[in-house]
Amino acid sequence: MLSNRRFIKQLANWVTAITILINIYLYTYPSFNSERCSWSTTEVRTGSLTNWEGLVLQIPYFGDIFQQYFLDESKLEDNSDDIKILALGDPQINGNWPNTPYIKRLDNFGNDYYLGHIYRTMKRRLLPSHVAVMGDLFSSQWISDSEYYNRTRRYMTRLFPQPEQHTLDAMNFVDKHEDVDWRSFYGWMNGNLNDGSFLREEEYAYYDIYDWTEPRIKGEPLFINITGNHDVGYGDTTYQHLARYRKLFGKDNYFIEYDNDTDHPWRIVVLNSLALDGPLLQPEFQKYTWQFVEMLSKQNYPGQTILMTHIPFYKREGLCIDGPFVEYFTEENALEDYRIGLLKSENHLQYETSQKVLNAVFQSGKPGIVLTGHDHEGCENFYSKDENNVWVADKTVKNKNFYIKEATVRAMMGDFDGHAGIMTGHLNKSTGLWEWDYSTCPFSVQHVWWVGQVGIALSILLQSIGFLI
Repeated sequence: MLSNRRFIKQLANWVTAITILINIYLYTYPSFNSERCSWSTTEVRTGSLTNWEGLVLQIPYFGDIFQQYFLDESKLEDNSDDIKILALGDPQINGNWPNTPYIKRLDNFGNDYYLGHIYRTMKRRLLPSHVAVMGDLFSSQWISDSEYYNRTRRYMTRLFPQPEQHTLDAMNFVDKHEDVDWRSFYGWMNGNLNDGSFLREEEYAYYDIYDWTEPRIKGEPLFINITGNHDVGYGDTTYQHLARYRKLFGKDNYFIEYDNDTDHPWRIVVLNSLALDGPLLQPEFQKYTWQFVEMLSKQNYPGQTILMTHIPFYKREGLCIDGPFVEYFTEENALEDYRIGLLKSENHLQYETSQKVLNAVFQSGKPGIVLTGHDHEGCENFYSKDENNVWVADKTVKNKNFYIKEATVRAMMGDFDGHAGIMTGHLNKSTGLWEWDYSTCPFSVQHVWWVGQVGIALSILLQSIGFLI
């Protein structure tokens, strides 16, 4: 009896110690990759440090912990004017059905909180000005409105929790579990196409927005959702798909301009790339999206642009894991006849589409950046114009005076190590231009998170048994 008691107590202590270490990692994992997991302009004013502070900051991991939690902010370089965007790629949350096994339901439950842990950890560490989810919020667009609402609630409460006033309207609508009113959306869409409203700037424009609600909540980023093919579809997108997305997650095409009263204005352009190529079941979606692009081309915007969209731009084979690929529905792969001939999938926007959009959005001749999703492996490239005035992608900058960086954000799913994209825009005061930097912060596979949670429960159980026997 005594030996059993000693064994249980020793086991409890070992499990508890290991659990503590794992959870320390879970909540401080960015400090193991501090350079990749910080804004590019996070620098210490070395002249203001004491000798011991300088020594502590040189120690890997512990130096970052010290800087994060103990170093006086006055000893850090001021980067409060920087553009700070946390970009999260393709969460693709699954749903539960009547025949879903209980182990899969548990996996879905844990996956929500695994993804939410990444968001909360990075948000707390970085205090971003903007957060963008780069599309594919859900795993499939072919789900009922009721299931769509269930996943929306999980998305807004477990994965990316926000203040009540940010999600109140969406949650009230979700609670009613009513069918989305796609017929009103149909009337609005076709009415505006006929009267030319989609060619007018006011249909898409926002200015100096840092919070979708008033008053602004201090410390809360502007949250931006982007349409993905698993949210609305490719060529088979219906009015129901797009109407419910817009109802709960916001517009699919718009722009936000900042600092127009300065000599360094900049903007964010959000573009629904799923409606650019075709053929589409509802060609009016394509017409509407191209009218948005046409409006942008006529703006002659003088500042710099951050373009956010789901599908990456065309590039030659070998630059990314996903090469050029386009597929259409045929008699062999279409479940319904009405889909035959429609766009089924694509890895990149097609060549002509890429040229037109890049020319329309980046007219100022100043460097810009594109954030995309879709390719779960992630990728980085630079677009410059060649001697024929054609945009060409490459791994290096070919024209230092005018280039566009494209950062395809690696998926935050556990199979891809739970990455988060960190985009910093820093104003070079000598040139008057924003300079763009992008890095990715890795977490770990979801199993490590699970071990941390199970370890807590097991530690409590074993310690309780050891205390009672």
